[in-house]
Amino acid sequence: MQVQQQIDTLVVAGVGLIGGSFALALKRAGRVRRVIGVGRTQANLENALALGVADEVTQDIASVAHRADMVLLAAPVGQMGALMRALAPGLRPGAIVTDGGSTKSDVVALYREHLPQHLPWCVPAHPIAGSDLSGAAAAQYGLYENRRVVLTPLDETRAEAVAVVAELWRACGAEIHAMSAAEHDAVFASVSHLPHLLAFAYVDQVAAKADAERCFDFAATGFRDFTRIAGSHPEMWTDISLANRDALLAELANYRASLERLSALLEQGDAASLNQLFSEARAARTRWHQQFLRRG
Repeated sequence: MQVQQQIDTLVVAGVGLIGGSFALALKRAGRVRRVIGVGRTQANLENALALGVADEVTQDIASVAHRADMVLLAAPVGQMGALMRALAPGLRPGAIVTDGGSTKSDVVALYREHLPQHLPWCVPAHPIAGSDLSGAAAAQYGLYENRRVVLTPLDETRAEAVAVVAELWRACGAEIHAMSAAEHDAVFASVSHLPHLLAFAYVDQVAAKADAERCFDFAATGFRDFTRIAGSHPEMWTDISLANRDALLAELANYRASLERLSALLEQGDAASLNQLFSEARAARTRWHQQFLRRG
């Protein structure tokens, strides 16, 4: 029988949706004794305390590094290098460091740069449970139920460290998958990062129109559904976009080609080809949605 993993002290850098929900789920499952929340904004840290997301808070991760049995870096990827650098002197051997970054190749490189002596206990990860909400108030029990978490361990990562991280995510209700960092970044550039860029760009385009106020006044459910993710955290998505730049540029080139095809069909008045394209896209989306509902 598998022994349930128990963390005495979990340090969470970034007590928002991802980090805060992880802490709440582990608390409910009885898998963590104490959660120390780390962040840049004192008001959000105080909110995390008031909501029971953290038991203790600080703005200085270096001051608590020596107490950590496990560290979850749930801050935007642009902050992770500085956090790892601050952690490095105080980490105890065997203290696991993992993250919730939406890109992995850049984060793997940061682990190698800032924690070279600690790589056996470093487990890069990505929980697939995004939202346009942020801050401690966004943390919720059950966020990870039936969600996927991708692990991209380093060659140096010990199997037992991977097993601990995987088992704790399972305790949150998640399903574990493994990929290389490069495979992860290519997949998520296509199905996550590009849609966010398109939503941001489209809303910006409408907002720049001379009659923007009138357009927004008549926007309804289609606009709402297409643009929901344009409400996401700007700093986080700036970091993600630049971190996964190469894969995103390739996806943007493919999308540009698709738009050119659409333009050509419209110019030609080719109803049959438009109908075929829309039908094939609808069928693909329907298949995906049915699979998504079964997973949920």
